[in-house]
Amino acid sequence: MKAAGRVFKYGDNVDTDVIIPARYLNSSDPKELATHCMEDIDKDFVNKVHKGDIIVAEKNFGCGSSREHAPIAIKAAGVSCVIAETFARIFYRNAINIGLPIIECPEASKGIEAGDEVEIDFDSGKIYNRTKGTSFQGQAFPEFMQKIIKAEGLINYINQA
Repeated sequence: MKAAGRVFKYGDNVDTDVIIPARYLNSSDPKELATHCMEDIDKDFVNKVHKGDIIVAEKNFGCGSSREHAPIAIKAAGVSCVIAETFARIFYRNAINIGLPIIECPEASKGIEAGDEVEIDFDSGKIYNRTKGTSFQGQAFPEFMQKIIKAEGLINYINQA
């Protein structure tokens, strides 16, 4: 599995309340959530993001509440992967459960800038910055996690079994 796209870059401690503000949690519709994704940290995100684009952040991405709405909004907005130095553990679990690929890689987090074109090979964990001609070694997904992501989430994976 691979992903490729343009980067949106954020800093430390991007919490679930800025990924999808609480005022929109009365909806569980992914398309509706996507229209408000990142709006409290980046008003133009929803107007600029394209299918396949990538979010790169620093430490503790997805901290805050345990709601699944945050990774759902990111995935529904068209983001193909989130790369960060570290993720909040519950966000990490929720992202995999809904089929959103995420990779921890401190070097990539520091070496990739907003607007860079990046490609990720999930089988090897390699992250290629096409803009700068650099590469980074992220942690590859174990086979069972790749199957969950490929199935678009844990429930679909279980239903296929």
